[in-house]
Amino acid sequence: MRERAQHFDPRQTMKRSGFEVFHYREPKPYGVEVHHHDFYEIYFLIDGEVSYWIEGQLHHVKPGELLLINPMVLHRPVVDPDSALYERFVLWVDKDYLRSLSTEQADLTRCFENGHTLLLKPPSVQRAELSALLSAMVRESYSSDWGGERCAAGVFLQFMVQLNRLAGSSGSERDRREEASPLVSQVLTYIDEHYSEELSLKNLSGRFYVSKYHLSHAFSREVGTGLYRYILLKRLLAARQLLAEGVPAGEVCTRCGFRDYTNFYRAFKAEYGVSPREIR
Repeated sequence: MRERAQHFDPRQTMKRSGFEVFHYREPKPYGVEVHHHDFYEIYFLIDGEVSYWIEGQLHHVKPGELLLINPMVLHRPVVDPDSALYERFVLWVDKDYLRSLSTEQADLTRCFENGHTLLLKPPSVQRAELSALLSAMVRESYSSDWGGERCAAGVFLQFMVQLNRLAGSSGSERDRREEASPLVSQVLTYIDEHYSEELSLKNLSGRFYVSKYHLSHAFSREVGTGLYRYILLKRLLAARQLLAEGVPAGEVCTRCGFRDYTNFYRAFKAEYGVSPREIR
């Protein structure tokens, strides 16, 4: 029996350990802002017209295709509002959990090693197998039957093996992507390289010889979030990575372009729910 689709949950944090899987189906797409998380994401489109904005590139996804997204990458789905139906599987996987299941002979993280993202188009037979595994994973994950959680874990392991086989095969189709407009692409690159410096709409518009109004609207339209929000996310991403490497919070604050520690603390706590020192 086919499992029932779930109500869309806008959270971007995991509640369960190991992995979480979702089956969403709705006639009217929900808007999702640019976000990031510290776990792997696997997106399997079943129905709908969807592109995925990932770090300045738009990846066009067709039904039956899978998109693999690495941790700490800014991304958001861009769904055609005229789509009659938007249906997909979404699988979140904890990094440490996936490494714990890997062996020297079978590294299950291998499929995520090709940069920010990987778009895969499985052959029809393999597509049906992967869809069936995801469906079973959803059903067992939310089942009240005895052993459902362990059964879901077994299905998850089988799915990851099949996914890595697909990613490693030369016959899989990869990456149809579209770059951002020249202006927005240049601004994104500049922010990536200069997030530790003072950045504002005024100095960026002056640097690229456009009006503040034009830059603000072009950026929001293509990226899906405002310029200041994007700069903040970039700084917080860099801060989180430095903290994980053991850099003191005060030094991280300065290196990531925050004016003072109070502002850094508040922004970090609001985004991640914990203080910089707790992450460290």
